[in-house]
Amino acid sequence: MPDMAQDDNDIAALARMIERSRRAVVFTGAGISTESGIPDFRSPGGIWTQMAPIYFDDFLASDAARRETWRRRFAMEGSFCAAAPNRGHRAVDALVRRGKVSAVITQNIDGLHQASGIPGEQVIELHGNTTYATCLDCGDRYEIEDLRIAFERDGLAPRCKRCNGFVKTATVSFGQAMPQEAMRRAEIETRAADLFIVLGSSLVVYPAAGFPELAKHTGANLVIVNREPTGLDRLADMVLHEAIGDAMGAAVGIN
Repeated sequence: MPDMAQDDNDIAALARMIERSRRAVVFTGAGISTESGIPDFRSPGGIWTQMAPIYFDDFLASDAARRETWRRRFAMEGSFCAAAPNRGHRAVDALVRRGKVSAVITQNIDGLHQASGIPGEQVIELHGNTTYATCLDCGDRYEIEDLRIAFERDGLAPRCKRCNGFVKTATVSFGQAMPQEAMRRAEIETRAADLFIVLGSSLVVYPAAGFPELAKHTGANLVIVNREPTGLDRLADMVLHEAIGDAMGAAVGIN
């Protein structure tokens, strides 16, 4: 049986750490979004264990790869559209609004932090965002629903109306370079933090997973909330193997 008294003590300790912090950073992975029904791509049974990922070079080189990439994306649209911010997202939003959290660094691509109310400029998306698309050449933005309608009509991978470049979701694909500006901002925020809270990341995907290590090495308290153990639990000042919504909601005081 779980030790409920210990759980309460851990939540109270987390609440105290948050209260004492002057500049916290939250780092989120798939675990916070699975509580909203977004599939975890990398975990056992996840999408990448069921089908091979399409690498960026293949997307550029092959029309068939581009069409398959878009077919998969449109097949996932129901999951993304049905998802709404959960208690964990709302707790993070509350901390941003209270001035406790300066930035949210996320590995997620679903836009749920922005949907919870966090200003876009305070969300640093390390792996991009799948809720819209851009031209790889000129950068023009395209909405997913418009692209889906055209794809279902003619079966062609979308091309840019302005320059005829390839259009791709605004995500970082396998083999694609990490976004330099997002990485730069994440490093700045991490170095400035006195509290670094990891929510729902297995901390195995680098270079993103290097930020919690950097935070600890530069003097921040490190908290990890994840259902399963992570490779950095040994470095953390506090580890909670609990549901993120329950733990953060209770610590922050929101339902």
